[in-house]
Amino acid sequence: MAMEITQALLSAQSPDGQTRTVAEANLKQFQEQNLPQFLLSLSTELSNDQKPPESRRLAGIILKNSLDAKDSARKEYLTQQWVSVDPSIKFQIKESLLRTLASSVAEARHTSSQVIAKVASIEIPRKEWQDLIGKLLGNVTQAFAPGSLKQATLETLGYVCEEVAPQDLEQDQVNAVLTAVVQGMTSAEPNSDVHLAAIRALYNALDFAQTNFENQVERNFIMKVVCETAVSKESAEIRQAAFECLVAIASIYYDYLEPYMQTLFNLTAEAVRGDEEPVALQAIEFWSTLAEEEMERQDDCVALDELNSPLLHFHFVDKALESLVPMLLETLLKQEEDQDQDDTMWNLSMAGGTCLGLVSKTVGDKVVPLVMPFVERNITKADWRSREAATFAFGSILEGPSVEKLSPLARSGFEFLLSAMKDQSSHVRDTTAWTLGRVFELVHRPVSGDPVINEKNLPGIMTVLLDSIRDVPNVAEKVCGSLYFLAQGYEDAGPASKALTPYYESMIAALLSTADRAGISNVRLRASAYETLNEVVRCSYIPDTLNTTAQLLQEITRRVKHTVDLQVVSSDDREKQSDLQALLCGGLQVIIQKLGGSEGKSVILQMADEMMMAFLRVFGCRSATVHEEAMLAIGALAYVTGADFEKYMPEFYKFLEMGLTNFEEYQVCSISVGVVGDICRALDDKILPYCDGIMTVLLKDLSNAMLNRSVKPPIFSSFGDIALAIGEKFDKYLPYAAPMMQSASEMCMHLDTSDDDMVEYVNQLRRGIFEAYSGMLQGFKNSKPEIMLPYAASLVLFIEAVFKDHSSDDLVTKAAVAALGDLADALGGRIKELLAGSPFYNELLSECLLSDDDVLKETAGWAQVLIQHILQS
Repeated sequence: MAMEITQALLSAQSPDGQTRTVAEANLKQFQEQNLPQFLLSLSTELSNDQKPPESRRLAGIILKNSLDAKDSARKEYLTQQWVSVDPSIKFQIKESLLRTLASSVAEARHTSSQVIAKVASIEIPRKEWQDLIGKLLGNVTQAFAPGSLKQATLETLGYVCEEVAPQDLEQDQVNAVLTAVVQGMTSAEPNSDVHLAAIRALYNALDFAQTNFENQVERNFIMKVVCETAVSKESAEIRQAAFECLVAIASIYYDYLEPYMQTLFNLTAEAVRGDEEPVALQAIEFWSTLAEEEMERQDDCVALDELNSPLLHFHFVDKALESLVPMLLETLLKQEEDQDQDDTMWNLSMAGGTCLGLVSKTVGDKVVPLVMPFVERNITKADWRSREAATFAFGSILEGPSVEKLSPLARSGFEFLLSAMKDQSSHVRDTTAWTLGRVFELVHRPVSGDPVINEKNLPGIMTVLLDSIRDVPNVAEKVCGSLYFLAQGYEDAGPASKALTPYYESMIAALLSTADRAGISNVRLRASAYETLNEVVRCSYIPDTLNTTAQLLQEITRRVKHTVDLQVVSSDDREKQSDLQALLCGGLQVIIQKLGGSEGKSVILQMADEMMMAFLRVFGCRSATVHEEAMLAIGALAYVTGADFEKYMPEFYKFLEMGLTNFEEYQVCSISVGVVGDICRALDDKILPYCDGIMTVLLKDLSNAMLNRSVKPPIFSSFGDIALAIGEKFDKYLPYAAPMMQSASEMCMHLDTSDDDMVEYVNQLRRGIFEAYSGMLQGFKNSKPEIMLPYAASLVLFIEAVFKDHSSDDLVTKAAVAALGDLADALGGRIKELLAGSPFYNELLSECLLSDDDVLKETAGWAQVLIQHILQS
């Protein structure tokens, strides 16, 4: 097969299906029967300039895919596969790859660079291929090395730095790499391709340069070369790459920037005002990055106490404000003709507005007097660009300054903004609708003493919004956003939320009409209309809007049933049907929750059969997304209908089990687990006939290594829900569930808590385990509490371990204290000796009693009384 590899690679790309299938099968057979020779043959093919470009290209792709994968489990498998290859064969493959860097064909050099980096990512952390960096540096430092070899080698060094961790290279290797890279950027190197490869390699190597940036001489040299490259006359591509380096330096090495800031401001200002757009965009990104870095440092300083904080904060954005803001305002006038049609478009205007928003969040009130003259100067000009830029500027600074500073401006600006919704330019109308949404989101405070929106201006606002929602789709979408935030402002506003009641019916009608108008041709507008409808319902004042909401419930249920009958003849049709069903089921969930209180519960009970029938028909469409939304709606319905939900279980159970066993679409599985809890709380012991099936599936889920870990904490919580619902009947499951809880508890004590994601997961797991214990203790309390006695000691040890681990969050502490109280409540004097030998609980409960959280204080007080009673008895 090795002799025929070229032909097989070419045939695998044949337009003839049969030829392609046979060739792919032959390649797969070769790979499975003799992997080392297969990889060697591919590397030989890639390195041979006499071979066709097509076969070399595919050889490189297969080689790369034989070493790396996005899926972590697959990646680990490929890594072990490479590690097991005979060292002599690996040596030949690596030498072949290094030779390819000298190829006359650019694509082969590029592919080889990537493959070398993939091999390095496996071997260098294992202290193998230790001479790689030396060999690559040899290519760069050869006196007469061709430019193509230097370029390919620098590209390889960049990829290697991207693939391996800083701790995997020795400092002398890092120094040598940086020296070679920086030399490749200097004017002494005549080849512009080498310059570009060098600056890109530096970008990838910056994470390795901590020691070098700590050294002033080395830092000065690196900064000097990067700044010189940022004004290179060779190409915009090189200047763009240099600014990308400066952006990375602003983030990684902020602490060392102060001596260079005047130079960096001048460089960025010149680029923004006079360079080609890709370069100017990176110059703006430099200031966006600085603003984000300083915001983060401000937050950290507040958390750590600014005077004692070890973090440096130079206030670069604040110091540059008077020059920076005018520069950014200039960019707002550089719009493109069709940018209102594409929210993903990224140009100078969008980048400048985004940066201005970050600056505003960084410096707060100080930005307002620098921006408002620009707004006032341009808002009434004849040129649409000026009017749009003025509106964009105002909308961009609404987050950061205080509500007190912005409220008078917003209130006085409503007249202009509402008038602008009738502007002849769709760009202006689009940005105005977005700005109104920002005002409603960030400045609208109905319960404040002097609200921005009041009984005088609300009628005018509603008239304009309900009229403008009929505008072109991109404007209508922004108007939906404005209505969304307007309604959201009245959430938790009590009687103040009555202000929207006179417009409630009109808003519902307008949003349904907008969703219908969007249809399948504009899915974004349709989604925005339905999401806004949900928010309007959620934030409404239900006593006054009950009848309209009840009618809406009937209408949305009708629409759900209608979607099942849509003609589906293609995968595209199926996707569109699923998207619409998901939106509608999400709407039903909101309405069920809104009407589920005393005033509207009867409406839900009357419609329950019809809704449940609609949900079951939706499940028949078998879409993961719809499954999620329908499941959530059913959970809400179970909560409201209570014991009456029992009549739906025979039909619904098969779909619930389908969700619980959906390992691949783990979000569906997780939501289904949550619905188990909803149903347990609704049915109590009436869930018993289904518990064998549910518990079997949940125990299998916990044992399934392929199931996403995020599903496992709610599974433990559901054990508690089931135990609480069926009481002593849970005893048959306890011998299977409790050991898994104990095993997970022990695992929590040994997981790496230096990783933030892992800390979050561990806390979720801890909370789930405590909730499981609480449910079981409460479930057995009145009949056979002694059944929990064998697990009491391990629970107490777990609570103590969590208490001593300072990475636990407040929710975990609440769950731990509740479990401790439930243990004392259920087992009483049976655990007197155990408690007496575990005095840590005194300190735990004392700390909780000093908490600002009233619920935690109450739970801790309850637990303390129970324990004192046990110890004194």
